[in-house]
Amino acid sequence: MKQRYVTEMGMGVDVHGGDNTSAAVRAVFDAIHHSSLNLFKPLKRTAHDMKIDVLIGAPNPDAVDVRQVANALPYGTVEVTVEKGGLSIPNEDGSDAITIANAGILVHLEDN
Repeated sequence: MKQRYVTEMGMGVDVHGGDNTSAAVRAVFDAIHHSSLNLFKPLKRTAHDMKIDVLIGAPNPDAVDVRQVANALPYGTVEVTVEKGGLSIPNEDGSDAITIANAGILVHLEDN
C-alpha cells in the first residue's frame, strides 16, 4: 500500500510564447526546491524508491508534454496528470500571452 509522505506545490510561468510545457516544468522545479527530504535513512529507503504523482494545472492541458514534466524529477517513478487550470494572460494586442501552470507533487513510498 502506498503511503504519502510529502506534498509540495509550485507555480511556473512562461512569460512569452504561451508554452504550457515550459510553465509546467518550471512549476515542478519550483515545487521540488522548497524542501529537503530527510526521510529515506530513517525509513531505510532511497530516493529511487519514491512513487511520485505530479498534478499539473495548465490553461491548455493537451499542449503539455508529460514526458518533459516527468523528466524534471531526478528520482523515483513518476506519473503525470494534467488538467485544465493555471492562467493565461494575453498581451494588449492578443499576439502573445503569459502562461501560468501550477504543480502539485505527491511523494509516496510503499509500506513494507
